[in-house]
Amino acid sequence: MSSATSKPKVLLLGSIDQYPSPPPSRISYHPLPSTDHLTSQTARDSYDSLSSLADLITPRSTNRDDFIKEAKSGAFDGVRAAYRTFQSVSITGRIEGEVCEVLGKAGLRFLAHNGAGYDQCNIPDCTTAGIRVSNVPTAVDAATADTAIFLMLGALRNFNQPIIALRKGVFRGEKPPPLGHDPEGKVLGILGMGGIGRDLKRKAEAFKMTVQYHNRNPLSEEMSGGAKYVGFEELLRTSDVISLNLPLNKSTHHMISTPQFAIMKPSVVIVNTARGAVIDEAALVKALDEGKVFSCGLDVYEEEPKIHPGLMDNPSVTLLPHMGTWTVETQTEMELFNIDNIRSALETGSLKTPVQEQKDMKD
Repeated sequence: MSSATSKPKVLLLGSIDQYPSPPPSRISYHPLPSTDHLTSQTARDSYDSLSSLADLITPRSTNRDDFIKEAKSGAFDGVRAAYRTFQSVSITGRIEGEVCEVLGKAGLRFLAHNGAGYDQCNIPDCTTAGIRVSNVPTAVDAATADTAIFLMLGALRNFNQPIIALRKGVFRGEKPPPLGHDPEGKVLGILGMGGIGRDLKRKAEAFKMTVQYHNRNPLSEEMSGGAKYVGFEELLRTSDVISLNLPLNKSTHHMISTPQFAIMKPSVVIVNTARGAVIDEAALVKALDEGKVFSCGLDVYEEEPKIHPGLMDNPSVTLLPHMGTWTVETQTEMELFNIDNIRSALETGSLKTPVQEQKDMKD
């Protein structure tokens, strides 16, 4: 078949899950325009509809070494775009180094990553291989902020201890659990006031909390919604609750460690729905044990799915197994959002939401 008539290929890394379609009013897709055609479809239907534009293929491999061998065999030659899930790391490992090289040589030019955070993808390696990467920057906001509120309330009120006791058949425990704290009147410090942080700010204010934030740069008054911009150390010193809502990269790895815990309020509550390695977990465990941190609510972990035993053994810690976006509505919206990036790549030669590092990437 001549190159003029052959279709490009789309590689599915991971799986498209089947969820009941949520009501159209729940699917927003901002900032992506022209996606009304997706609201009545399941994600699987939408992905399968790409077959009019490309041949849809999946790898046979189940580990990184075999995936690289499969790519070198020519199995992925002609692949133009790939849809990637967080769970596909078990197939490819991190998207870096030789994986980028073999996929770039096979023809891959667009990688649509189904998540807001994309630390599993080495963007410089992708750029070197000529692979443009997109993420899902808005669909996760509401559900992740909801999760942060749940973790904050659980940690503030110290609900985990009585829940454990109740499930053991001991009402409130052998002795009453320590008193918790009300959110009303507390200062919430948000590290990373992106979409999730701004959604969290609005929800926290319903509990009559005062919100301050720190970013690399202050937001406009409209974007911040009146939240006070403060320096990093001031936020650590003056916040009753600190919520981490920033991406994991070289500059944010272990951003919160022993020196930072030392200047926080002794009654501080830490909430992390971002990435585990933003916090030095060993330092967090030590701060909890020494009473420098009152409690914490965590949805992400430094060596996920492994969790530090000091966190598991601490009854004051509220833990979730990375459930931030785990709702029918949000998972469906994320998948459709990601598929629309693939469609855009095939039809227009560009991704609608390229990652920040590649905004100015040239052909």
